[in-house]
Amino acid sequence: MVTFPRAKINIGLRITGKRPDGFHDIETLFCPLPLSDALEFVVAEDQKKGDILAVTGIDIPGEPRDNIVMEAVRKLREKHRFPALKIHLHKAIPAGAGLGGGSSDAAFLLKGINRCYGLKLDDDRLKELALELGSDCPFFIDCTPAYASGRGEILDPFEKQPLKNHYIILLNPGIIVNTKEAYQNCNPSKPESSLKKMIDLPVDKWKENIFNDFEGYVFDKHPIIKALKEELYRTGAIFSLMSGSGSSVFGIFTKRTQIPDKLQEYIIWQGALL
Repeated sequence: MVTFPRAKINIGLRITGKRPDGFHDIETLFCPLPLSDALEFVVAEDQKKGDILAVTGIDIPGEPRDNIVMEAVRKLREKHRFPALKIHLHKAIPAGAGLGGGSSDAAFLLKGINRCYGLKLDDDRLKELALELGSDCPFFIDCTPAYASGRGEILDPFEKQPLKNHYIILLNPGIIVNTKEAYQNCNPSKPESSLKKMIDLPVDKWKENIFNDFEGYVFDKHPIIKALKEELYRTGAIFSLMSGSGSSVFGIFTKRTQIPDKLQEYIIWQGALL
């Protein structure tokens, strides 16, 4: 079976509180992008060797056995039986980039195994399992625009399409940002107006009203990320923001835009959301 785990961007990200369980409460709008990895699994020829993962494509840190995809398989095996798998993950979504690549890989594998081997898990149960793997992992079970709160697991489907017919350019400087470290260096605060309310504004009003609370810390530590955001505005973006805890930055344009040569090396995806 072959599936294509998609990347996401965050339209705004507010850190609203620190929780007793050590996590943080947030509010954000998750928006999936066509940028995707490729994930294939088949029954392993040698069942005695157990599950095997091969990773190709762009480099990601860590050993295959420690990849979140293998964590997802082990999580399913705690209560369900299915054959040992040979898994091939071809990476196009950078790691540590604020795009949810690892979480998406894990969620799409949960969905794929459930469907392929008839585990009969409904979406709510899949989201419960996904949450044990990562706070943003449940989003990728449906993988449709959603307003997220709590740790990111409380999802409210977002039916409006503010980005329809806009052109998006996604940049990545090749820096891996540690999400845990980013949270440790941010001060939670409750905004005066909810992000959900701000997203209802026209996109050209977002610049003054929608923010990512990670930007202050991450921009100080990695000035190039701030520079890329500023360059997107100079290129004509009506809105630009860092996604997640970084390091990717996206720009929203009203039409297809010619990108300066100095930004070409950082482009990892561009296109329209129809």
